[in-house]
Amino acid sequence: MSVRALVVDPSASTAVRLADVPDPVPGPSQVLVDVSHASLNYGDLNDARSGRVPVGAVLGSDAAGVVVRAAAGGTGPAVGTRVVALTSGAFAERVAIDVSALAEVPKGLDLAQAVALPVAGVAALRSLRAAGLGPDKRVLITGASGGVGRFAVQLAARAGAHVIASVGSAGRGDGLAEAGADEVLIGLEGLQRPVDVVIDSVGGPQLVAAWNLLAPGGSVQSVGWTSGEPAVFPPYSTVGPAKSLASFVIDGDAGADLAVLTELAAEGAVTIEIGWQGPWDRFAEAAEALRGRRVSGKAVLEVACGELRGTVDSAQD
Repeated sequence: MSVRALVVDPSASTAVRLADVPDPVPGPSQVLVDVSHASLNYGDLNDARSGRVPVGAVLGSDAAGVVVRAAAGGTGPAVGTRVVALTSGAFAERVAIDVSALAEVPKGLDLAQAVALPVAGVAALRSLRAAGLGPDKRVLITGASGGVGRFAVQLAARAGAHVIASVGSAGRGDGLAEAGADEVLIGLEGLQRPVDVVIDSVGGPQLVAAWNLLAPGGSVQSVGWTSGEPAVFPPYSTVGPAKSLASFVIDGDAGADLAVLTELAAEGAVTIEIGWQGPWDRFAEAAEALRGRRVSGKAVLEVACGELRGTVDSAQD
């Protein structure tokens, strides 16, 4: 038995192709999920070309669908439960997922929306937590129109922070004020007062400029590097009152944080913007739009066949 999946192939134009892979065999603490939707992250595009994901391996981290086999160990959701997960090898029709890596999707939240939450939502939540988010803090979020950025704006605003959203162009700032941003800037133009927290997904010269704006005791969380440009710090720019620049990666199980995020989304407390959605055989189109920064929010791939979509719809009723 085999399933279809998006696998790494350096000879393909996108370094990714659709292929048949063996049907997954779950471990005792894993469920089998028929995947209906997957979410494409900028990091996935880098993974496909950098060698971090081996040739022939299934790409992806964000998956949503329906449990078709419960965990043999007796933990986790039952068959028929709609779930969303942060797991390796997510871009396949069927995936074996650790029960600690997923969360049940509440009623009223579509799987196409839920699948936007794992990497981007968890990165936003955990990076803000690591930076010491609190009421009245000044929080700068670069690349604020992207997946991580839009979630970070909303979560920081909910915490009572003064939120400054930085985007690459005026059009990229649409909707950020409504999402909770107190200021929406193109780059860092006009920003002169110090900030307490920076969530940076751009890197390069903008990371250096954000560091220079950081108040004593503040923290920069480096969650991405979409600019692809080097960050050159002038001599002595890192000498002075204590402040920190921290690298960021999502470590450990994401299930608990996903449960928080899905509940917030179901309640309407966090909104999810999908800037591109289509069948996964249009992966190249989605990748080009994401790499060209033409996607505000998230890019969602439709994985399921018609029969599975019917199962998903029935499970939601």
